[in-house]
Amino acid sequence: MATNIDFNQISLRDTLDLAIFVEEEAKERYDEFAAQMKAHHSEEVAKFFVFMSGNEVKHAERLSEKRRSLFGDEPRTFDPSVLFDVEAPEYSKVRAFMPVQEALEVALQSEIKAYDFYNDALPSITDPGVRDMFGELRDQEAKHQELIRETMAKVPESDDFDPDDFVDEPAAQ
Repeated sequence: MATNIDFNQISLRDTLDLAIFVEEEAKERYDEFAAQMKAHHSEEVAKFFVFMSGNEVKHAERLSEKRRSLFGDEPRTFDPSVLFDVEAPEYSKVRAFMPVQEALEVALQSEIKAYDFYNDALPSITDPGVRDMFGELRDQEAKHQELIRETMAKVPESDDFDPDDFVDEPAAQ
């Protein structure tokens, strides 16, 4: 996760813009993963990633509504190029033919990563409104973790699926 933010200088409006960007980036990544899983005929995992993408959209919409209620149509001034992979799931963690349980673990790790981002920033923030917002964002990520853990408890541990069974043998060039 790359960040170059002076958290002591960030405004509440910028905090909301940052959080919206984090959700949008995660949504885009889940969309990519869903498309990959569909291409590999891993429909259950694709459906899960579509579900996660929809959740990220809902989170971004709620944050956008809050931003509009506080700041109207004021333009964004936050530069999202200082952020990368705050909540977006890791590319290296997703593979063709992965079971749903692994997809849930990928999502859980993403929520933990976002929680850590917001939590780790808190000691650097002096503005009370920004500090409260970061705390709220952190707490939302904790709730998301709990929802994923609850879902994980309902999904069978293993489906006796070995992705190595689908690896192509090396071919002569």
